[in-house]
Amino acid sequence: MSKRHPAGRHFLQIPGPSPIPDRILRATNRQVIDHRGPEFATLGLTVLAGMQRIFQTRHPIIIYPSSGTGAWEAALVNTCSPGDRVLMVETGHFAILWKKIAERLGLLPEFIPGDWRHAIDPAQIAQHLAADSAHTIRAVACVHNETATGITSDIQAIRAAIDSVGHPALLMVDTISGLGAMPYQHDAWGVDVSIAGSQKGLMMPSGLSFHALSPKALEASKSARLPRGYWAWDEILAANVRGFWPSTPSTNLFFGLVEAIQMLEEEGLEQVFARHARHAAATRAAVARWHLEVLCQDPACHSPVVTAVLMPEAHDADRLREIALEHFDLSLGMGLSKMAGRVFRIGHLGDINDLTLIGALAGVEMALGLAGVPHERGGVQVAMDYLRETA
Repeated sequence: MSKRHPAGRHFLQIPGPSPIPDRILRATNRQVIDHRGPEFATLGLTVLAGMQRIFQTRHPIIIYPSSGTGAWEAALVNTCSPGDRVLMVETGHFAILWKKIAERLGLLPEFIPGDWRHAIDPAQIAQHLAADSAHTIRAVACVHNETATGITSDIQAIRAAIDSVGHPALLMVDTISGLGAMPYQHDAWGVDVSIAGSQKGLMMPSGLSFHALSPKALEASKSARLPRGYWAWDEILAANVRGFWPSTPSTNLFFGLVEAIQMLEEEGLEQVFARHARHAAATRAAVARWHLEVLCQDPACHSPVVTAVLMPEAHDADRLREIALEHFDLSLGMGLSKMAGRVFRIGHLGDINDLTLIGALAGVEMALGLAGVPHERGGVQVAMDYLRETA
């Protein structure tokens, strides 16, 4: 006997991939076109220009047919040489994964340890760079919005820290879960390589990743000696001039990307960012009422796209997630690596509104009760009150 199909909609409240709007699904559902023809050239130039507006840059954009993990590697191989030192900071699971890629490429990551509860301290960046009088550190690579921990770091302050000691290191920023959901300004913040993915704030299927580049990064690529073929910027940029790619592009995802950019700009980026911040605040208000603890200990660094919640001692976050899925068709984010079983994560990003969020929080509150997790009831009501007062 087949498993019963649950009635109603599934609540996908993980911090990405985020739910895909019907408009984007319909946009991708069309016949493929010749990726060497004039219609595609128009499409290619359209998405490149649109992504410049989303990154807020006048400099080149690279689009890869890959997940964000590929763009991590691409950022390093296009700018670094074997044995280069790269300064990185442990903000959570994804910072660790990026460090592992650097190691596999033959780079020497200098990893500033963290407790997974606080954002990057720009003073530590300045201290490490100031000690590097020979300027052997090639790049500072950091995660803007760490979805494993619900922590956002201040990229402007990190740029200021680098500049304060006069160090020439490149600034590379993973904003895979930040772009399209929270303020990000590639040019104004002085970032050299910004990295993003399609499946978070852009509300797309996974499969596209992005770089926004600075002139300094492009210049650095000329002397970089790590092997690169598929990821090489120069061939892609040369083809992009006419709207093409040197390898087969993800044409149907480009159709969806045009729609995603249009949706973000119809709402207005500032309004999109305000919506995410408001939903994050409502979620944290519910968590506070439940007398549970948000993993990020600095309120100024709480992520607008995900809230990581610590479970009380002797209670398993994965069991709570199982109950939420089984009883309420609600998917919550799991705790990753050293937070496995200790936290659950409520994603509040992409194409959601007030009622979506309240439905998700109701599922969490009911799951807490069924799992026997000690909590104070009424979190949903507190969130409803906040959303009503800020409507």
